[in-house]
Amino acid sequence: MISIDEDFIAAAAPNAAAAKNGRGLVLKNKFIALHHSDDKSLLFGECQGSGKTPYLCSADFTNPQSVTYRCSCPSRQFPCKHSLGLLYAYVEGKSFTPSEVPESLQEKREKAAARAEKKKVDAAKPRKVNKSALAKKIKAQLDGLDLLEKLTFDLVRLGIGNMNAKSASEIEKQAKLLGNAYLPGAQSALHDYTKLFFDEEEVKTTAAQEAVYSEALDQLGRLHSLVKQGRSYLQNRLDDPELAPETETSIAAWLGHAWQLRELKDAGLVQSDVQLVQLAFNSYDDVARREWVDTGTWMNLSTGAIQLTQNYRPYSAAKHIKAEDSFFQVAQVSELCVYPGDVNPRIRWEGMTMRPLEANDFKRIRSFAHDSFAEVIKQVKNQLKSPLADKLPVYALNFDRIGRVGDQLVVQDSQGQRLVLTEVGLAEEPSTCNLLPLLPSSRLAGQILIARFRHDLDTRKLQVKPLSIVTSTSIDRLTY
Repeated sequence: MISIDEDFIAAAAPNAAAAKNGRGLVLKNKFIALHHSDDKSLLFGECQGSGKTPYLCSADFTNPQSVTYRCSCPSRQFPCKHSLGLLYAYVEGKSFTPSEVPESLQEKREKAAARAEKKKVDAAKPRKVNKSALAKKIKAQLDGLDLLEKLTFDLVRLGIGNMNAKSASEIEKQAKLLGNAYLPGAQSALHDYTKLFFDEEEVKTTAAQEAVYSEALDQLGRLHSLVKQGRSYLQNRLDDPELAPETETSIAAWLGHAWQLRELKDAGLVQSDVQLVQLAFNSYDDVARREWVDTGTWMNLSTGAIQLTQNYRPYSAAKHIKAEDSFFQVAQVSELCVYPGDVNPRIRWEGMTMRPLEANDFKRIRSFAHDSFAEVIKQVKNQLKSPLADKLPVYALNFDRIGRVGDQLVVQDSQGQRLVLTEVGLAEEPSTCNLLPLLPSSRLAGQILIARFRHDLDTRKLQVKPLSIVTSTSIDRLTY
C-alpha cells in the first residue's frame, strides 16, 4: 500500500516551481487516466500536454526508499511536473483504477530490476585498482602540492600587510593550476586565503584589518599543514597502490577526493537502520566554485551525532539537479554512509522513507544535548588544535537562558557558564541573533540550542552562532 502525503511530494520535487506546476495539472484536470497496478506498487496515468498525444507518467514504489519516476515528456527534470501531478492526484483522493501495466512501462521496470540486480553483483566483486592510472594521478597531485607550497612561501614572503586585491587576483590565476592537478580541495583552501583581500573597502578600519590579518595567519597555517600532510599521504599511496584512501582523517577530502558510496561502504563507513532529524538548513551560492550548495544539519537519533548533508549544484546543470530543502519529518534510512571527518561528518544515502516527528523524537534530541558548556568548550579547543580540523563545529547545548549582559547577547548554562552569541559563522549563513527577540520568552529559557562554535582569533575566545532552538514540541529554525 502506497502511503504518501504532500510533504513527501515536496521532498521529491526537484524545485518548488516543479511542485507548483504539478499541482496545477491536477487543478486544471489535465489527467485523462489514473491507474495503479494490481499489487499497488505502481501509479501511472496519462496527462494531456501541448501535443495531441498525452504523456504517460508513472511513479514506481517497488522500492519505497527510492521511488522511480518515468514520463514520456521531453523534460530533463526528475521527477517532472507530470509525475508530481500524478502524486498530487493520489494524495488528493482522485480515483485510481486497477489496470494492466502498459507494455512499454513494464519493459522499463524489468530492465531497472535487472540493473539493480547487476549492481548488487558488481558491488560484491573485489575492487580492481588501475595502478598505472593511479600512479599518474598521484604524481600530478604531488606536483600540485609543490606548486601550493611555492605559492604559500610567496605569500609569506610578500607579507600579509602587503596583500591587496591585485596580488590576490594574481595568486588566484596561478591557483587554477591546482584544479588541473586533481587538487580542487587545495584550490578551495587557497581561495579561502585570497578572498580575504578582494574587498579593500571592508578593511579600511584598524579593527577590520586586524580581524583580516588574524584570519589570514590562521589560513596560512592551514595551507602549510595541508602541504605537509597531503604530501605524506600521497607518497604512502604512491608506494602502495593497494592502500585505500585515508578514513581516520579528512585529508583525502581536503585534497579533493570525491568519495563514492561504494568506497565508503567498502571502508566500513556505513550505519544501518538510521533515523535522522534535520535541525537546520542553509542554501548558498558559492561564486568561486560556480555552484549552489545546499547544506542540511541533522541529528542521528541513534547516536546523537550531528552530521551534515551537502548537495552541490554546478551553475551549468543546476536546473537539472534536484535542489535540497528544509525537511520537517524523520528520515528513515536503511544504509547511511558517513564520510571521514571530525565532529560533524558529511553523510549520504541512496533512499529513505519518512514519518512525522513525534513527542519521543523531541525527547530524544534533547537527551543528547550537552549540559555543561565547560565540557563542550574543552572538546572544541582540542579539536581546533589541528590546522585541518573543522573550525566551525556544531553542537547541541542545554541552556538555562538567553539574554543580554551589558551590550552582549549571551547564552548561559545551569552552572552559570556563559558563551557570547555572534552573527559570525559561515560567511554564507544568514543572520540569526536578530531573530531571537522575536521568539516567545519561553523559547529563551530551559531549551536546547543548536549552535555553531567559532573561535574569535582576536579575543582568543569561543563564541556561538544560534542555528535553531529545540523545545519539547518543536524545532524553531533560525536559518533557511
